[in-house]
Amino acid sequence: MTAADVTLCFLLRDGADGGQVLLGLKQKGFGKGKIVGIGGHVEAGETAVQAVIREVLEETGVVLVPGDLADAGAVHFVFPARPEWDMKTRLFTARTWSGEPAPSDEIIPEWFRVDTLPVERMWQDADHWLPVVLEGGRVNIVVTMDADNESVASSESLLP
Repeated sequence: MTAADVTLCFLLRDGADGGQVLLGLKQKGFGKGKIVGIGGHVEAGETAVQAVIREVLEETGVVLVPGDLADAGAVHFVFPARPEWDMKTRLFTARTWSGEPAPSDEIIPEWFRVDTLPVERMWQDADHWLPVVLEGGRVNIVVTMDADNESVASSESLLP
């Protein structure tokens, strides 16, 4: 089985108390109940950029254009106990966009301080790569999940 192509975008802004990132409470489907990045599956015929722009619009009402996006790398998620969940995820950040984030059926968006992420409410892999992305870095990492599909069994950076 091949891994699904997905995208995530992290909208970043400066707040009164430091940097902030837009995340969302997942309302349905994969990851329901967790705080997640904004994004989703790449549909047939779409590029990763087209998919992330569409997903951010569908999930938050925020309008992005390709020039707003910065490539933040990739995470390949491996679920040995559930290989149908494997994902190859392209990551993007953005500091400019149009519109204000609003809830959808999929996501309730919320701004979080970059230095105090709600990791206890996120997938456990977030600590392995998200801080690097939020600091403006790029990642290329393989995260292998444990048999419980929640815990991280291993993470390996493919960057030199």
